[in-house]
Amino acid sequence: MEAALALSSDNLDSFMRTEDSKLPLSLRTNLLDLFSQIEREFENLYLENIELRREIESLNDRLAADGQAVEGADLAKGALKTKASHSTSQLSQKLKTTYKASTSKIVSSFKATTSRAVCQLVKEYVGHRDGIWDLSATRTQPVVLGTASADHTAMLWSIETGKCLLKYLGHQGSVNSIKFHPTEQMALTASGDQTAHVWRYLVQLPAPQPVADVTQTPSEDDVDSSDKDDADGEVDGPNDCPSVRVPTTTLRSHQGVVIAADWLVGGKQVVTASWDRAANLYDVETSELVHSLTGHDQELTHCCTHPNQRLVVTSSRDTTFRLWDFRDPSIHSVNVFQGHTDTVTSAVFTVGDNVVSGSDDRTVKVWDLKNMRSPIATIRTDSAVNRISVSVNQKIIALPHDNRQVRLFDMSGVRLARLPRSNRQGHRRMVCCSAWCEDNTTCNLFTCGFDRQAIGWNINIPALLQEK
Repeated sequence: MEAALALSSDNLDSFMRTEDSKLPLSLRTNLLDLFSQIEREFENLYLENIELRREIESLNDRLAADGQAVEGADLAKGALKTKASHSTSQLSQKLKTTYKASTSKIVSSFKATTSRAVCQLVKEYVGHRDGIWDLSATRTQPVVLGTASADHTAMLWSIETGKCLLKYLGHQGSVNSIKFHPTEQMALTASGDQTAHVWRYLVQLPAPQPVADVTQTPSEDDVDSSDKDDADGEVDGPNDCPSVRVPTTTLRSHQGVVIAADWLVGGKQVVTASWDRAANLYDVETSELVHSLTGHDQELTHCCTHPNQRLVVTSSRDTTFRLWDFRDPSIHSVNVFQGHTDTVTSAVFTVGDNVVSGSDDRTVKVWDLKNMRSPIATIRTDSAVNRISVSVNQKIIALPHDNRQVRLFDMSGVRLARLPRSNRQGHRRMVCCSAWCEDNTTCNLFTCGFDRQAIGWNINIPALLQEK
């Protein structure tokens, strides 16, 4: 411990400011602050250790004096031994507790600094008048962000500037999901008005603005001073934002809220999921119902399509998710998976042969399509999990939680990071959805929640995986 104290903050400062250092100034500053915290913690430990040693010596002196007074009495010796052992044990436990608490604080400081360096909040997209249920990024140029809100609108945003580019006003109820066509400038939205809409968009990207320096952000472990929601006041939406009011295609036939919708590979068909316990497969060009997928015992919560195969997965409040196979036109098979104990909030495909499911039972499970009898990995968390997203290249799972946190895990269930959140940044209410956009250099992960905002994050994936 004395050796650790020998490295003073002055020496650290000199070390961190060497001209040949390849570290960015902001990172060097964070490291310097961290080393200073470590030095202070070791100083406190050293002083407490000295004080505890004095107490032990004082106690031993008193016990020795008592031992001389009752010398020769076996019973007294036994009592003396017991007392000494108990007192020493208490002091030892106190020392261990102090050390563990201090060490934990050091480790937490290190993790917070690392998280800030690897996961940075870049842009906030504000303009909806109610909670945002869903979001996704376009798969064609220009790449924009789409959000679906309970305020009956969907919005398209410039990822770089945060400006609203277009507002869709065609629904008469909450807009519950938004997905983009794989090759054309068309959006698919699902709504509480019991319909799904396909609509075309044309946007003009504004000139890019310089990205603000977000390295000096508060710790992810900052405690909220209150649950005050800054977005509770009336937020004026973008008044100069152009709007679309009429869809090119309206998909009807559900008898309840349409909670989600997605494009099948190729973009000629879509699937919708509803609270009427059914999922419907439609032909986009004719608006005709091709198949009604029934079998769930309770309301559906989500649906997802495979990126390059004719596979659909539907999630439900009945604690199951179902895999529907349309690869053979003559046979439409279905498999039921019962791995959760509460509502399955979403199940999504990866590019490979995996399905990842999230649930209100606070778990996320990774499944192999070739053998889905039991999950190959289970992630246990402290809060219900909402609409998850898996990155295409590195298969990193982004978990949005009811408790306002967003966590990142790999496919084997190893936690990689928690996105920074405090009373000054991050989500202030339930996080409803996450969506990766790995090819974007400004923001490669997006989240949205019931605080009426979407957030764009920059995740340094190579650094994240290196820390693993």
